[in-house]
Amino acid sequence: MPDSFKTRIFYGVSFAFIALNVVFIANEMFWFLALPAAVLILMLFFFSLDKLLLTVVFLTPLSFTLKDDSLGFGIVLPTEPIIAAIMVLFFLKLFYEQQYDQRIIRHPVSIILIINLLWMLITSFTSEIPLVSFKAFISRLWFVTTFYFVLIQLFKNEDKIRVFQWLFGSAMVIIITYITIVHSTYDFERKAGTWLVRPFFNDHTHYSAVINLIAPSFIIMAFFRGYSVLRRRLALLIFAFFVVGIIFSYSRASWVSIMAAFAAFWVLILKVNYKLIFAGVAVLFGVLFLYQDTLTMNLQRNRQESSGDFREHAQSITNISSDASNLERINRWRAAYRMFKERPVVGWGPGTYPMVYAPFQLSQDHTIITTNFGDLGNAHSEYLGPLSESGLPGMLLFIILAIFIIITGIKNFNNAKSHELRWISLGITLGFVTYLVHGVLNNFLDTDKASVLFWGFLAALVSIELYHSKEKQSA
Repeated sequence: MPDSFKTRIFYGVSFAFIALNVVFIANEMFWFLALPAAVLILMLFFFSLDKLLLTVVFLTPLSFTLKDDSLGFGIVLPTEPIIAAIMVLFFLKLFYEQQYDQRIIRHPVSIILIINLLWMLITSFTSEIPLVSFKAFISRLWFVTTFYFVLIQLFKNEDKIRVFQWLFGSAMVIIITYITIVHSTYDFERKAGTWLVRPFFNDHTHYSAVINLIAPSFIIMAFFRGYSVLRRRLALLIFAFFVVGIIFSYSRASWVSIMAAFAAFWVLILKVNYKLIFAGVAVLFGVLFLYQDTLTMNLQRNRQESSGDFREHAQSITNISSDASNLERINRWRAAYRMFKERPVVGWGPGTYPMVYAPFQLSQDHTIITTNFGDLGNAHSEYLGPLSESGLPGMLLFIILAIFIIITGIKNFNNAKSHELRWISLGITLGFVTYLVHGVLNNFLDTDKASVLFWGFLAALVSIELYHSKEKQSA
C-alpha cells in the first residue's frame, strides 16, 4: 500500500473521528471520547496480550469503583472488564489447545489455589445468599486466573517481573502524591486521612496495606549493588513516597506489619531454618493462649486512644478497653466466630459476612461505631473472614497457602539462579510478610488493588522457583 494512500486514510479517519466527537459533545454524549482507548485495548487483547496485562497492572492503582446503588451493582473501571475478558480468553484457549504447563499445575501453591477455588464454589452453592457468593467466587476466579495462572507464564521472562514491580510502584507514586496533596489541605488531620483515599481505596487501612505489600521490593532495589546508581536512587525515591503514604495513612496495623517485615528481614538474612521459624510461631501462639487472661488484663490497662499525635497513636495499638476502632474489630471477630460455630464446615457463603453478621453481635460487644448494615467493612481478618464464610476448611486453606508462600520465598532466596533474583524474591517475601501480618487485623483480597499485587507477586515467586532457580536448571 503506497505511503501517500496510508497518509490519506490516517487523516480521513482522524477528521471523521473529530467531526463525530463534535456532534456527540454538542449532544452531551461524552463516552465517544473513550473510543480510541477502547480500540487500543481491543488491539492489544488480540495481538499483544502481555502488553495488555502489564497495562492493567499500571492502571490498577488508578482505577475506581463505579456503583449503581439502585441495582446493587458495582464495577471497577477501567480494569475489571479487561481482567474478566482475559480470563475468558484463557479458558477458551485452554479448552481448544488442551495444554498448559504441568509444572505450574503440580506446584503446591497452584494445587492449594485450585482446591481453595473449588471450596469457594462449593460453599457458594450452600450459601445463605447464593447470588452474593457466586459474585464473590467469580471475582476471586478472574483475579487468580489472570494474575496467577496467566501472568506466571509471562514471568518465564524474568524481565517481566521487574516491569511488573516498576509499573505498579510508579502508579502508586501517582496516587500517593495525589492523596498526600489533598491530605495537606486538611493539615494532615488523622480522621480526614481515613476517607480521602476514596475513590481509589476503600479506606486508609486498604491504602496502607497495598503500599506495605510493594514497599519492601523497592527498598531492596535501592540497596542492591548490582543495579546502576540511577536505578538505585530512583528506587529509593519511590520508597520515600511509600514511607510518606504509610506514615500519613495513620494505619496502626500497617505500622505493626512493617516492623514484622523488618524482623523477618534479619531472620532471612541470618538464614534461620524456616522449620525453626514456624516452630517459634507455634510456641508464641501457645504461650499467648495459655496466658491470655493475664495478657488481656494488661492490655485493658492501656487507655490511650487513637490520636493525631504519632506517638500516642502508636500507643493506642494495644488499647482494648476504650479505643472504638480496636473494640469494633474485636466485635467483628467475635461475630465471625459465632457464625463459624453455627455453620462450622461450609460457613455462610463467600462474601456474605456484611449481610449476615448483625444478629451475631452481642449487646455487650457494641461500640459507638457498631452498625447492623454491614457498611463499615467485613470481618476485619483475612483468617476469620474465610472461617465465617467458608467454614474451617476455608480458613485452613488460606493458612496453608500463607505457609507455602513463605516457604517458596525462602527457597528462592537460597536457590534462585542469580543474586538479583534472590533479592527480588526477598523483597516480595517481605511484602507478603506485611500482608499476612496485616491480614490478622484486616482483609482486602476482595479488592482489585490488593488482589492484583498479591496474586501477581505469588506468580513471580512460583515462576522464579520453576524457571529461574539453580535446582531446576540442574535437573
